[in-house]
Formats: sequence, structure tokens, C-alpha cells
Amino acid sequence: MTTAQQRIGSGFGARTTAREVLHGVDLTGRLAIVTGGYSGLGLETTRALAEAGARVVVPARRPEQAAKAVAGIGGVEVDALDLADLGSVRGFAGRFLGSGRDVHIMINNAGVMAAPETRVGPGWELQFATNHLGHYALVNLLWPALRRGGGRVVSVSSNAHRMTGIRWDDVHFAAGYDKWSAYGQSKSANVLFAVHLDRLAAPSGVRAFSLHPGSILTPLQRHLPKAEMVAAGWIDEEGNLVADSFKTPEQGAATQVWAATSPRLDGLGGLYLEDCDVAEQADDAGAGPGVRRHATDPGEAARLWRLSADLTGVDAFA
Repeated sequence: MTTAQQRIGSGFGARTTAREVLHGVDLTGRLAIVTGGYSGLGLETTRALAEAGARVVVPARRPEQAAKAVAGIGGVEVDALDLADLGSVRGFAGRFLGSGRDVHIMINNAGVMAAPETRVGPGWELQFATNHLGHYALVNLLWPALRRGGGRVVSVSSNAHRMTGIRWDDVHFAAGYDKWSAYGQSKSANVLFAVHLDRLAAPSGVRAFSLHPGSILTPLQRHLPKAEMVAAGWIDEEGNLVADSFKTPEQGAATQVWAATSPRLDGLGGLYLEDCDVAEQADDAGAGPGVRRHATDPGEAARLWRLSADLTGVDAFA
């Protein structure tokens, strides 16, 4: 059994921008949390939501840098959050809950990609800890505000989820590290998280989605050597983008903004999206677009939720 995946004909596409998605949409009175909302796709997401009238909270590992990046965008506030540090996650969640505000949109946008082997906390692998566990804990800790807001939780995954499912025998790569396998596992975790969160949260009116934003050159590539990106055909020797399939940051932010706000998704949830539409289901061995079955399997999603609860000690639905 897998989550149903079928295109719905949104009217948007791969080159749609976040502003175009929100044209004519009034988000006045809505509050959004966008992790990493001060760089790359996150910054474009913050800007688009704020321009549509939303109040946007940007939790950031480097709050001083974040404040400079969002300066001049009305309705945006910055707070400190390091997703790789559970103490920091609890601190941010406690401060936010203390404000008494509701959350209508939560976009789990922050992440790291292809990082060198790094251990955080009790020996957790950095990419799994940051991209998945930190967001898992944050959503669960903020659940009272999310439940009152009755909105959507959006997790930014990647087509890199095709690389691997969850490595149950060695989630933290104790037996040998590969940066791309670690990234792929964390992106599969993002999809599985949305599948199970939606099952648990839908009765309270909160729906969850995951997505592939497309290929975009942003600070996410900071750990990649230039030679590796040249060899992949992304850029030339001068650092200029040469891959025609790459999107601009404004286009890359569109799918997460659409996921967070589109009335076409009302009554739906637990789905993986791409190019501002629901993605098709694809076999694990296949190539090309779509979401792989290992990332939408409800049994795998429930198993990951249990592991995440055990590792972080947090489960709002226990």
C-alpha cells in the first residue's frame, strides 16, 4: 500500500514563480514559520508570503545574518534556531508557544546537502539530524499552535530521495560514510515524515505535504567542490550556470508556496509535490520525475516516526 499520487492540473508549472502562485491571494492574519527563510529558496518564500500579507517568523542558525537578509521585508521577524541542537529547538519552540500565537503555515525549508561527515548531539549524522530530526522535533513541539491554526506543514524534500530509503541497519552511517547516500536518506525521511504526520494530524484539521523544489543553485551547494559541479554539468569553469533544467530561486520557491496556500489541495494531504502539482508515483528502480514507493510507504513512515520519537524523546501524538 502507498499514498495515492496523481496530478490534479494546478494550472502552474516548472517555471512558475512564488509570486505568481500568490497573485491575488490575501494572507493577512496568517502566520507562517519558514525555517532557513533568509537564504536561497527560503528567502524567496519569506518574501512572497510576506508580500501576500502573512506574518513570517524566520528561525535561523545565524540570526544576525538572517536579520540583515530580511531587512526591508515587512512583517518578518527572526529568532534563533539550530536544528542540529535539540536544546535550541526546544528553546525556540518554548519562546514561540509563550507568545500565544497560532501557526497557519509551517515550511520546513532549512537543510544541508552533501556535507562532509559530521556528528552532532549524541553522535547523530548531521544531514539526518538537521534535515529530518530537527524538523520532526520542532513540529511536534509546536503542535499546540499548529493544531489551533489548522493549517499546513510543508517539508522540502528533493528528488535525491530516489537514492535510498531509510538505512535501518545504520541510520547514522557508523559503518562508513557517503555524503550523497546520507543526503538521500534525509530526503526520503522528509517525505515519510509528511506521510505519517498527515495521518496523525488530519483529524485535527492540519495537513502535511512534501515536495521537490527543482534543481536550483543556492547556498545549499556550499559543501560541493566546484569541480564536482562542473563534472555534473551544472556550471562551467567560470562558475556560470549551464544546466537548462535548473530553476531560478523564485521558481524554486513556487512549489512550497503552492503547497502551503493552494485551495486546490484542500482535503488532501500526505502527498509529494513537484512543479506546483501533485507528483506521480514511480517505481523505485525507475529514473525521471515522480516519487519513489519507498518514500511513500505508510509502514516505513510509521517506523520512521517511532525511531524519531525514540531518538528525540518528543512525540505530540503519543
